Amino acid sequence: MTLHVETAGEGPDVVLLHGWGMHSGIWSELVRALAPRLRVHAVDLPGYGASPACEPYALGRIASELALQMPTPCAACGWSLGGQVALTWARSAPRQVKRLAMIATTPCFARRDDWPHAVEAHVLHEFAQELAANYDSTLRRFLSLQARGDAKAGQVARRLRKTLLARGRPGTRVLQQGLEILLGTDLRPQLHAIMQPALVVHGDCDVLTPPAAGEYLSRMLPNARLEVVHGAAHAPFASNPGEVSALLVEFFDER
Repeated sequence: MTLHVETAGEGPDVVLLHGWGMHSGIWSELVRALAPRLRVHAVDLPGYGASPACEPYALGRIASELALQMPTPCAACGWSLGGQVALTWARSAPRQVKRLAMIATTPCFARRDDWPHAVEAHVLHEFAQELAANYDSTLRRFLSLQARGDAKAGQVARRLRKTLLARGRPGTRVLQQGLEILLGTDLRPQLHAIMQPALVVHGDCDVLTPPAAGEYLSRMLPNARLEVVHGAAHAPFASNPGEVSALLVEFFDER
């Protein structure tokens, strides 16, 4: 398969990985901010935008495709599910992925007995069940959860809604497979082995991936630092684009 990638700018290579339900168009504002200093590759993950789906639909398979198709060396920046993809890729290809940034990312999306910093598993199960019955309202509900709690919730929700279907509708199967990844993934045992310099960017009002998940991630990755975006929820690059882009430029621009 061939992933659809849009490239802009000159400088160190940085790969942007979007979250569940979205496509690379969500990065348009961030790309404009990064491109003067970085060569930015905005990827449509399998089954989204102009990229075909893949089988099996799993973090390891997606990471393998990125390893084959992205530059070496490069840096990776993932949002939410894209952050879990970035962690998996960095773990499997440390000679390729030299630096790693994660926005609103958690090692484990669903709550477990020993992991309270997450959403209840039944919420994700409900999304999976509702997708087949009412596709549009289910996606709108997820977007509202991403914006909930943000000081600029209305602005963020409008941005996400405007972007959502701008490049076609992702298939129900791909969305359900993505939810299965979110339900089943627990990357906590792998974090100690991801040695690359890492930047964890987290909104302090995030209800989908609570701030404690970002704090944990920054503690358990051996070479990570945490940057908290105050007043932001699950999409801090949409509510606070200047602050987030400045953090990323400083982290990725090694010249």
